[in-house]
Amino acid sequence: MAKMTLDQVSEKMRDIDFAILSTRTEGGALAGRPMSNNREVDFDGDSYFFACDDSRTVADIARDPQVGLGYQAKAGMLGMRPFFLTVEGRASLIRDKAQFAAHWTKDLDRWFEQGVDTPGLVLIKVSAERLHYWDGYDEGEIALAEAHANA
Repeated sequence: MAKMTLDQVSEKMRDIDFAILSTRTEGGALAGRPMSNNREVDFDGDSYFFACDDSRTVADIARDPQVGLGYQAKAGMLGMRPFFLTVEGRASLIRDKAQFAAHWTKDLDRWFEQGVDTPGLVLIKVSAERLHYWDGYDEGEIALAEAHANA
């Protein structure tokens, strides 16, 4: 089994449109919500998602920034192996329009009609601490401190 690099994981993530962002609720339960991956990202250990300031997702992160992300790529019948990825990380809430613009894609206009000027818009940044992937029969982990040291 060959260990995947962060660059190889990033390449596979380009084919994934949605992630599940898991947070811990006020009562301690886990809550998962679909978030758009936008397919236009170069994953370097940080993921970005937009949300509204009054959402439960944002309230959960403000209370407990430890989050999880789950990704699943399409598997095909012509020998295309499935790809699954889980990310353990720490989320931060960004309310800076310059950062909004840096991470905006046109596809987001259907959810946020006023673009980066949408009232109450928040950018969620998830800084990965550990990745676990399954690529068909192979699996592995990447600790991000280790991945950045080897880059």
